[in-house]
Amino acid sequence: MIVDTHCHLDDVRYDEDLDAVIERAREAGVEKFIVPGADPDTLSKAVKIAESYDNVYFAVGVHPYDARRYDRKPLERYLSHEKCVAVGECGLDYYRLPESEVKIAEEKRIQKEVFVDQIALAREAAKPLIVHIREASADSLSLLEAHASERGGVLHCYNADATLLTLAKRNFYYGIGGVLTFKNARKLVNVYPQIPKERLLIETDAPYLTPHPYRGKRNEPAYCRFVAEKMAELSQCDIMKIAEITRENTRRLFDI
Repeated sequence: MIVDTHCHLDDVRYDEDLDAVIERAREAGVEKFIVPGADPDTLSKAVKIAESYDNVYFAVGVHPYDARRYDRKPLERYLSHEKCVAVGECGLDYYRLPESEVKIAEEKRIQKEVFVDQIALAREAAKPLIVHIREASADSLSLLEAHASERGGVLHCYNADATLLTLAKRNFYYGIGGVLTFKNARKLVNVYPQIPKERLLIETDAPYLTPHPYRGKRNEPAYCRFVAEKMAELSQCDIMKIAEITRENTRRLFDI
């Protein structure tokens, strides 16, 4: 059985068929799901979904794209919920920065401040982090090394930057998703063998980053099996071994 450690089941694209999506995932061998907090407007929805399904959990966090809307209070409200397993998704994303140097500096400053506060929130609550990093490896690494607790976390949708592998020694895990199956994923394919097996997690980031052969369509947790198959191929083992390894890693990090 596989755990999808990162799927946005609170996305509007699942509003009409969430029951069917979860059932298809179960049939495909996916036993548990973690819905990361990303959008302040849908956090309560993620909580309700977790309360409605025994095998769905959630995290509280604000995505760097929404850093200017960050409010710590709603996150604190849900931290003690029995289904809350982490803080995130939080982090840094420099992919879409303003053109002006002054505005770029301001955007980076805000993202860093919000990220550091969510790292502190995780430390205070003794929960792991779910970290989003896009074109911001150096700053992310610096902040995590300076502020993250020994509880660690997961680098969601690991971006194949080998410099981030040093975080494995600080109890960070690496979320592997559909990108691994892409034909142009050479960098991730090459770095994958360097990731300690005891630090591997499976995720879909559904409804985004749909794996081959369904790339271009809505992603869903059932497609974890395509990620697991590719991981098994690269690890030169069978898919059941990958399921066993990642399930144990999930239990160790998120305590589920």
